[in-house]
Amino acid sequence: MSQELAAPVPRLTVITLGVSDIRASIAFYDALGFSRRLKATGEAVAFYDTGGPVLALFHWDKLAADAKLPDNPRPATFRGMTLAWNCATRDEVDAVLAFAVGKGAALLKAGHETEYGGYSGYFADPDSHPWEVVVAPGIEVGEDRRVHLAE
Repeated sequence: MSQELAAPVPRLTVITLGVSDIRASIAFYDALGFSRRLKATGEAVAFYDTGGPVLALFHWDKLAADAKLPDNPRPATFRGMTLAWNCATRDEVDAVLAFAVGKGAALLKAGHETEYGGYSGYFADPDSHPWEVVVAPGIEVGEDRRVHLAE
């Protein structure tokens, strides 16, 4: 008789971004104010505390090889994924966008009213990973920097 395995607890723990120039990317994410951890990894990989899942930076070609995926051609278009920086107010969205651009990000879309009653804009990091900066109904960020969703 076969016993059914219990379902594992789902969790998202790390988001790893493939980067072309790890030094430049480390400098960019440091400048944004994310707290780097495990610095003993040097420039092999960089880990950042985000208040939720860890953000990791890893050499693009090595990440592709680790996942058994081709590293070329590198997509120059939308990759079907964005990162998000949730805010408490519209003013905070605009401030974060301006701050990120001041640290070397490219502004993809200025802050604007959304169709769902929120306010958002987009920037891209040095490797064109898109970040949405947003305030959205039903989504709050607590003092613990964790996202809290309405029921």
